[in-house]
Amino acid sequence: MGIVKNSFTNLFLRRRQYKMKIGFIGLGIMGKPMSKNLLKAGYELVVNNRSKAAVEELVAAGATGADSAMEVAKQCDVIITMLPNSPQVREVCLGENGIIDGAKPGTIVIDMSSIDPVESKAIGAELIKKGVEMMDAPVSGGEPKAIDGTLSVMVGGTKENFDKYYDLLMAMAGSVVYVGDLGSGNVAKLANQVIVALNIAAVSEALTLAVKNGADPELVYKAIRGGLAGSTVLDAKAPMMMAHNFKPGFRIELHIKDLANAINAAHATDTALPLTSQVMEIMQSLKNDGCAVEDHSAIVRYYEKISDTSVEK
Repeated sequence: MGIVKNSFTNLFLRRRQYKMKIGFIGLGIMGKPMSKNLLKAGYELVVNNRSKAAVEELVAAGATGADSAMEVAKQCDVIITMLPNSPQVREVCLGENGIIDGAKPGTIVIDMSSIDPVESKAIGAELIKKGVEMMDAPVSGGEPKAIDGTLSVMVGGTKENFDKYYDLLMAMAGSVVYVGDLGSGNVAKLANQVIVALNIAAVSEALTLAVKNGADPELVYKAIRGGLAGSTVLDAKAPMMMAHNFKPGFRIELHIKDLANAINAAHATDTALPLTSQVMEIMQSLKNDGCAVEDHSAIVRYYEKISDTSVEK
């Protein structure tokens, strides 16, 4: 009987979610396709963005436009933000005409931006003074997975809110995982970005070593990919390096932002990140060389430059 009752309860909650009016602020490369997936899933949306063209595109798809974050908050009890970094999230949540000026007690902000977890906690502490709760739910997967709705979402906040809004998040994702208290989602995202950056640098270093010692980098890649050195990063980035195809899936300038947040969070907790700091300097060098908008696989350019070689096939 309890199982049947829980099933009816879950069904009731799902139906209630589809009647929710969801606010969505930030219609950039990631936010626009994510919001479109919410419309496809049957949610009613109120959207706001600095660029009015993106708002008009979403309005044409069935959303309602709003002139400010405050106007979004006046109309919606659930507000998703997808913004570039910590300052923008703070401004939208707490600034003039921000969410805090229009939100009613009981409103929840689900910040899906990738920001400093220390700042997530600080913003959440200010919002809760007005009875507004917050979850941090950064994503991994880039624009292609934002378009097809298969993002990986890492969630921080209360478990109660995670359970309540799980179906909403799954409308944009292939995986939604609870990590812990507010800020934990961004900690997981930063850990992800550290591992990816170091892995790309290791692949770059290894392929450069192969070429400088007279080996075919493609054959070396094929030889090692089935062993312990094999990884998703190796398979995704080594072919791009050897083709010198640096069309961005994830730009170097964005990875610099994430590593800066990781280093800031590390400093706040007396954590040493020596390898992350080294890769950060490599990326800064590439930015100075005009590679900021290239894919982060362009880290190999740094190794090619200092070793006077090329891994290009």
